[in-house]
Amino acid sequence: MRFKILTLGCKVNQYETQWLRAAFLANGWEEADDETDSVDLAIVNTCSVTAESDAKSRKTIAHCAKIYPSAELVVVGCYAASATKKVESLPRVSAVVPDKRSLADFLRKLGLTNIPSGVTGLADRQRAYVKVQDGCRVGCAYCVIPTTRPYLQSRPIDDVVEEARTLAANAYREIVLTGIHLGHYGLDFCPPTPEEQARLNAGEEAPDSGWNAKRLTLDDYLARQALTPPEQRVGLADLLRALTDLNLPKMRFRLGSLEAVEVSDAMLDVFEERPDALCPHFHLSMQSGDDSVLARMKRRWLSRPYIEKCREIRARIKDAALTTDVIVGFPGETDANFERTCDVVRELRFSKVHVFRFSARPGTVAATLPDPVPEQVKKERAQTLIKIAREEREAFAKQFVGRTARVVVEDVYRKDDGELVAKGTTDRYYEAEIPLHDCAWGIDVAPGDVLTVRLCSLNGDVFRACD
Repeated sequence: MRFKILTLGCKVNQYETQWLRAAFLANGWEEADDETDSVDLAIVNTCSVTAESDAKSRKTIAHCAKIYPSAELVVVGCYAASATKKVESLPRVSAVVPDKRSLADFLRKLGLTNIPSGVTGLADRQRAYVKVQDGCRVGCAYCVIPTTRPYLQSRPIDDVVEEARTLAANAYREIVLTGIHLGHYGLDFCPPTPEEQARLNAGEEAPDSGWNAKRLTLDDYLARQALTPPEQRVGLADLLRALTDLNLPKMRFRLGSLEAVEVSDAMLDVFEERPDALCPHFHLSMQSGDDSVLARMKRRWLSRPYIEKCREIRARIKDAALTTDVIVGFPGETDANFERTCDVVRELRFSKVHVFRFSARPGTVAATLPDPVPEQVKKERAQTLIKIAREEREAFAKQFVGRTARVVVEDVYRKDDGELVAKGTTDRYYEAEIPLHDCAWGIDVAPGDVLTVRLCSLNGDVFRACD
């Protein structure tokens, strides 16, 4: 039997695709190399974060149906969850799996008996993603994810630790911990409240699906956590400590996206204790630096706690790299609101800012808000912020010229002038180019290697290394 998986979207989707791939390979299936191969089963792992993502998902499904005319066509992922009926009606779609928690059952129905608990690698990637958490219950006005992934579900620490060991044995030297809402890792481990337990004891609640299988509100989860003694709680800091305690040679861990206020003192303690194992890089989603915009976005925290947390991180973790996401042109955003966001970006000196122009996502609160910002204004604001962000990224990088950094090599190639170079990522999430002729490393460097190099110069935001 031969399979093919096409993937759209985030790091979590990419991890889940690799898990599916590992399952098929472990059960004797073969993976199709290209579009000319015959395929028995084609899977499209979709994204639904924006209306454009929906369109890309539909286009990919149609493309898959065309190039694999004899294959069973299965659609999974967030678009499968947000538009299940529409996906089921698309030409040649054989099955839709809207809930990622059902993937293991789906595989068993196909006759697969060896279902992996994790992944052993990621195809064509030297930096591995490990999904440790799923689900979001926050409910930001612009986001559909709480309806496509509504169930909080954290992986047990022992499972993540074992997966890290496997990836290290397979020569991976960086693991990026990912999740839909990474900062809520462990919230679903808290036991039910006394009231919930009483209903369970009285037979009013079914115990078989587990408490985390229900669409509880975030406040429900936080109430459980508040009632759980601190010494019995499990959070992201505990996972980080367990991973760093492995002392895997040359391995480093990087956190995926977090909310700033979810960076706890306990988490920073681990970063301070293990700078050899944890990348000093925090991706802290901001979305706007203006409080009135943040309130309309239904963000849980306004700008002051965000700024204060960034300052605290920089105070405790020397030269920590902070990256973020910003949406420009949210409904009602004025010039003054936008300028406040620009001021915050300058103040915090982000090492990278992902700038997005607001696009109304059908099915979200934001899609119904008044006072839309004209497209031309959105475009101009995005260009302005990108310019500011680029300046701040380069300014932050300049302080590392002349200093050493660990680089995970991701590619080795010849430039147009014939020079052989390695390209990789520093611990602070900058790209570094390493010449391989007449250097201490020789020309035997390969993707996956970890090199400690001196950063000799900076071209834009790309370092040039030397030995």
